[in-house]
Amino acid sequence: MRSPQRVLSRAGALLIAGLLSTAAVALDEGNFSYKTTKDLYEICSVQGEGEGAIQAQLACRAFIAATVQYHDAVSDRKKMKRLICYSPSATLEDGRTAFVGWATRNASDAKRMGEPAVKGVVRALAEASPCK
Repeated sequence: MRSPQRVLSRAGALLIAGLLSTAAVALDEGNFSYKTTKDLYEICSVQGEGEGAIQAQLACRAFIAATVQYHDAVSDRKKMKRLICYSPSATLEDGRTAFVGWATRNASDAKRMGEPAVKGVVRALAEASPCK
C-alpha cells in the first residue's frame, strides 16, 4: 500500500504538470491570488468544465497538495506535532471539498478569511482530519 504522502505528492506533481501545460496566456499573475484564505476560496469554489474553471480547479488542488506535502515534511521530524492526520485513502478532491466546506462556514469571519491561504487550508484539513 502506498503512503498518503506519496499518493498526495504524486497527485500534486501530476496536477502541477497539467496546470503548467495548459495555455500560459490564461494563467497570468492577475488571474489567481493566493494571498488570503478568501482568495483561495474564490479559486477553489469555481465550478464548471470550461478552460478557466478547469485551471482554477487544478490551481486549487495544486495549492492544497503543496500545503499537505509541506505539512508532512515538517511534521515528520520528532519535535513537530502533526496538525492533519488524514486517512490513507484521502484524495485531493477530499481536501478541496473539506477546504471549500470550511471556508463556506467561515466566510463571514473577516479575520480567518484574511489570513494567509495556507493557514486556511491547514485549519480546514485539521478540522476534517484531526489528530487524536
